[in-house]
Amino acid sequence: MQLHISPSLRHVTVLPAKGFKEFIKVKVGSRRFSYRMVFYSLLFFTFLLRFIFVLTAVDNIDRDTKCSSIGCLGKRLGPRILGRRTESTVPEVIYQVLEEPVNQDELQAGPQIPQTLEDFMAEIRDSRPDAKAFALKLKAMVTLLEQRTRNAKIQEYLYRHVASSSIPKQLYCLTLRLANEHSSNANARLQLPSPELIPALVDNSFFHFVLASDNVLATSVVASSLVYNSLHPERVVLHIITDRKTYSPMQAWFSLHPLTPAVIEVKGLHHFDWLTKGRVPVLEAMEKDQKVRSQFRGGSSAIVANNTEKPYVIAAKLQALSPKYNSPMNHIRIHLPELFPSLNKVVFLDDDIVIQTDLSPLWDIDMRGKVNGAVETCRGRDKFVMSKRFKSYLNFSHPLIAKSFDPNECAWAYGMNIFDLEAWRKTTISQTYHYWLDENLKSDLSLWQLGTLPPGLIAFHGHIHVIDPFWHMLGLGYQENTTIETAENAGVIHFNGRAKPWLDIAFPQLRPLWTKYINFSDKFIKSCHIRAS
Repeated sequence: MQLHISPSLRHVTVLPAKGFKEFIKVKVGSRRFSYRMVFYSLLFFTFLLRFIFVLTAVDNIDRDTKCSSIGCLGKRLGPRILGRRTESTVPEVIYQVLEEPVNQDELQAGPQIPQTLEDFMAEIRDSRPDAKAFALKLKAMVTLLEQRTRNAKIQEYLYRHVASSSIPKQLYCLTLRLANEHSSNANARLQLPSPELIPALVDNSFFHFVLASDNVLATSVVASSLVYNSLHPERVVLHIITDRKTYSPMQAWFSLHPLTPAVIEVKGLHHFDWLTKGRVPVLEAMEKDQKVRSQFRGGSSAIVANNTEKPYVIAAKLQALSPKYNSPMNHIRIHLPELFPSLNKVVFLDDDIVIQTDLSPLWDIDMRGKVNGAVETCRGRDKFVMSKRFKSYLNFSHPLIAKSFDPNECAWAYGMNIFDLEAWRKTTISQTYHYWLDENLKSDLSLWQLGTLPPGLIAFHGHIHVIDPFWHMLGLGYQENTTIETAENAGVIHFNGRAKPWLDIAFPQLRPLWTKYINFSDKFIKSCHIRAS
C-alpha cells in the first residue's frame, strides 16, 4: 500500500501496495519519501526533544556559570530553544546572607538551630519563612555541623597520636622480661655473631641488610620474614643497630632465637667509636629535633585547643611530637658509609616492613652509578598512596625551595632502599642532608615540617635509581582499602603510617600479614600476652 499526504499535510490517502516487501512511500506534494527516511527523521526529532529536556533539567541543577560539564550546554542551549531566560532564580538576599562573615556568638548550639536535616525541613514546613530567614537558618545549621565535624576530626587525630606514640604494655613487658633474662641467663648474652662468623660481617660476597630499631618485636618480624623467604639464607647478613637502652633486650632475643644459617649482628650505637668522639651530625640532628619539639609548648592539649588552624595543620604538629623524631634511629641511615666502611652495597630496611620474597635479586640490579635504589611514589594503581611529588613534602612558597627544585618531580620512599656505599662515598650527600636540616631550623620550619624524608629527597636529589614497585608496597599503615590479595603479591609490604601492625589501631584485615611471623607459643610472647588479634 501507499500513503498519500496532501501538500498541507492535512490529508492522508492509503493506496494499495504492489507487494508486502515494497517500501511504503509517503508523498508530500510532488515528492516521494521512503518510509525509512520518515522513520529516521521522526526518531531524530524525538531524540532532539529528549536531549533538550535533559540539558534543561541539568541546567536547573548545575548553576555554576564557570562549569565545563554538560550542564553548561543545557544552560546555554536548552533554555534558548524553549524560549526561557538563563538568569538564576535564587533570590539575591540568600547570596548576601551566606557571604556575610560568620558570627561565632550566634552559633552556640541551642534549640533555635536545627540539629539535623529532618529538623530543618520540619521547621521550614511549619514556619514558611521568607528567603532571608531561610538562608540564616541554613547558614547557622551548616556552620554548626561544620564546627562539629572539625572538632571530631581533631579528636581523631589526637587519639591516633596518643595511640601511635605510646608503647603498648605488651611490648614494654617484652623488653623488661628480655632485659631480665639478659642479666640472669648467660645464653642470652651470647656474642652476636659467634667468633667464627665475624669475617662475614665485612665480606662483600654476602647479602648485607641493615635495620635500625629500638622495637624488639618489630625487628624480630623483619628478621624472620627476611630469612624465611630467602633462597640463600646462608649468605644473608643482617646488621641490627639499636640504642643503649634496647641493646640488652635485643641481644637476648636473638641469642635465644637464632636464625641460622643467616648471620645476625646486634650492635648498639654506643659501640661505634666515631659516634662518641667529636662533632657527630646524627646526634646534633637529635638535639635539633628536640628544639623543634619544644616550640609546641603545652603539648598536644595546646595544639588541639587552637580554633583557627586547619585540622591537617594540627595533625602535622601532633606528628611533630612523635618520639621517633627525637630518636637516633630516625637519622642513622644518613651515616651508613661511616657505619660500614668496608661494605660496598647494603639494603636498608625499616622496622615496619614485612618481606615476602627472596631479596637476593636486588644485588643484581645495575645502579648505573646512582646511590639510592628506591621505589617512586608518584605513579601506580593506588592513587591515594602513589601520588606523592616534591610538592607533597616541601614548601614551594619558600623562595629557597622554589628556586632549587621542581614541585612536580616524583618523590620516592624510604623503607626498603638499596644503597651503593661506594658511589655514596664519592658524593657530599651526608653533608647536604645536614646543611638543609640547619636551613630548615633557621627558617622556623618553613621549608618542610618534620621527618627524614624531606631532607632525604633533597640530599639524594640526582642520586636516585628507580626500582620496580614490586619491591616495596607502601601505605598499609594508613590505607585501609588495601586488599590482602594485593598486598600478598608484593615483595615487600610497608606499614608506613600511624596504624602500625603491633598497635591496637592496626587494620585487622592486614595485620595477619605481619603476625604470621610471630611464634605465639614462645614463652616470652605468651607471658606478655601478645596475641594475633
